[in-house]
Amino acid sequence: MGRLRTLLAFAALGTVAAALWWRKNPSACPYGQRFWVEAPHPFITRKRLLEALALRSGERVLEVGPGTGYYSLAVADRLGDGSLDIFDIQQEMLDHVMREAAKRGVANITPTLGDAQHLPYEDATFDAAFLVTVLGEIPDQDAALHELARVLKPGGRLVVGELFGDPHMVTLGKLRQRAEQVGLPLEDRVGTPLAYFARLRR
Repeated sequence: MGRLRTLLAFAALGTVAAALWWRKNPSACPYGQRFWVEAPHPFITRKRLLEALALRSGERVLEVGPGTGYYSLAVADRLGDGSLDIFDIQQEMLDHVMREAAKRGVANITPTLGDAQHLPYEDATFDAAFLVTVLGEIPDQDAALHELARVLKPGGRLVVGELFGDPHMVTLGKLRQRAEQVGLPLEDRVGTPLAYFARLRR
């Protein structure tokens, strides 16, 4: 029994150490570990995201870090004759989303490969943008938020989703502080501080 407790203690310490390392060394979830992004999202649901985004048909929307498209397809469907640009640092993730979109007959998604710290879009391009459990994976969050503010139209919305337990979680307080510095004040929150979608307004 004592040996089992020792093993469990070492396992717990290893888990904490790994979480701390990931927090200090932000990086995107590798495609080979995509099961983490494909798992159900019970507190940061598609329904809550759509509520926070308040989409209108015909809008052009940007998603940073779509993973395998957990939210992408629902957003693209809601946009009607609008369009969704998905932007990721991994080509494999973009390819995965586009395969799923093709299977479902979704034709209003455009993929682009790149780094969120340097978005390749003109100023004031998008009506809205969103990223879910992604901001904390970006090494320079301030640069990413500045870029997102730049590519949003005046009055455009940015929705950031975060979940407690994610080693890269950005707390609502930290998000609010960083976003205000680039001209994106907090307008509303859907959910709790531990599992939220924050809507920021340009």
